[in-house]
Amino acid sequence: MADSLFNNRPNHGGNLAWAAQVAGCSPFALLDFSASISPLGPPASAIAAIQACLPQLTQYPDPQYTALRQQLAQHHHLAPDWVLPGNGAAELLTWAGRDLAALEATYLLTPAFGDYGRSLRAFAAQPQAIPLPLTAAASGQLDWLTVVAQGLQHDPARCGLLLNTPHNPTGLVIPLAVLETLLSQFQLVVVDEAFMDFVAPSEQQSLIPQIHRWPNLVIVRSLTKFYSLPGLRLGYAIAQPPHLQRWQQWRDPWSVNALAAAAVTVLQDHDFQHRTWQWLAAARPALFQALAAIPGLYPLPGQANYLLVRCDRSVTALQQTLLQRDRILIRDCLSFPELGDRYFRVAVRLPAENERLVTALRQALV
Repeated sequence: MADSLFNNRPNHGGNLAWAAQVAGCSPFALLDFSASISPLGPPASAIAAIQACLPQLTQYPDPQYTALRQQLAQHHHLAPDWVLPGNGAAELLTWAGRDLAALEATYLLTPAFGDYGRSLRAFAAQPQAIPLPLTAAASGQLDWLTVVAQGLQHDPARCGLLLNTPHNPTGLVIPLAVLETLLSQFQLVVVDEAFMDFVAPSEQQSLIPQIHRWPNLVIVRSLTKFYSLPGLRLGYAIAQPPHLQRWQQWRDPWSVNALAAAAVTVLQDHDFQHRTWQWLAAARPALFQALAAIPGLYPLPGQANYLLVRCDRSVTALQQTLLQRDRILIRDCLSFPELGDRYFRVAVRLPAENERLVTALRQALV
């Protein structure tokens, strides 16, 4: 039974229903390292806002999401019409896919988040892969612009580029100067900054402060990962107003529910934000060093709340062992064709949980 289930693994992390069947236990008994969600949340401020909003469930949300857009815009020092909230980043990537599909080609830096391909294929676009040299990435010697230039087969002035920073699954932050150069070359650039909140403010390379300079730029953000609210589905896009007005005409009304809209108050929870940065600043390097000390494991030095790890052995076999013996779920990378069965990704969790993972990996790889 478990082997049959294992051959039908999901494409995304965090599928605890599937993992629990493989492990033969309750989903609540699993320690999930496969979904890169903060282990600190949801913050109390989000729970309080949701509870206060419960009486509003008898009413339709404001279809223009005026208050929600104002709060998001204020957080980024923008006017409200430069922000469009969505039903998670996934909905907004769908509309990005529709825009990109109208161009001659759309390039992806691969390995790439699987939902990018979905959003492009939904509108009959044919994504063009630009492979990242992972050996250079692991050594910190990655020349982003040279990699992109060598991968182009069309004039970028007629093409789109869809990427994320920090990059998923490597966790690498793309330097701002690189992004600016790419913006000067491509007709449309969609930048997914879903994990940028996890980067310490002094190290962030966000394009949001430069949005006024680039009419060909769309930025997608998520509130679900940093604040541990994936079940609420809340994301937003930032772009110049004509772009977002077009997306608003395409989509269904009331795409964001009232509880998710209320939870946006977490943007003002500065205590939670600082606690997250402090936790990650200590936990990520500690986990990196512990993984690197295990023979046969080679983690990449990412800057997000997850680590990509190359493994000398079959990751599918390792994943099954960890599930059935230790009730620990790691993220296999079979959905990234460039990585296959020799890479896995793990979220950074609390120190005791990270130690439990490291101990289980040591035992499994002896």
